[in-house]
Amino acid sequence: MIQPFSEILYTSVIAHDQPSTVVARILATARAANAKHGITGLMIFDGMRFFEHLEGEPAAVATLMTNIAHDPRHEGLRVIYEGGLDQRRYRAFLAGYAEPDELESEAAADDLLRLHGAAAVARFLAMQARFDIQI
Repeated sequence: MIQPFSEILYTSVIAHDQPSTVVARILATARAANAKHGITGLMIFDGMRFFEHLEGEPAAVATLMTNIAHDPRHEGLRVIYEGGLDQRRYRAFLAGYAEPDELESEAAADDLLRLHGAAAVARFLAMQARFDIQI
């Protein structure tokens, strides 16, 4: 059975020449583009690293990932999980954003970086409850 949605969880690091304020510009652009292309998801930025979980129609997600991979505002992109999805996890988000407090974010991010596949997605989803998610 073909699943109607695709999901990707990736991580990257803000480019060394970018100020942390670039995140607001990234989100403004992403929210508009994601709404147009039916992409939903959540981005976590810990001041240095991005973690983003995206979902949507497979072709739209693939196109978005190509664009993300070529964005000079970040580097070291690594896909942690990619797979099919029967239904969306983020019905209310266009591009959610959460910035965890500095004490917990480093440990949580390090834990997430050690995981791959479905275990990484499960950990990412469990982390959401601790964040003040802003949309």
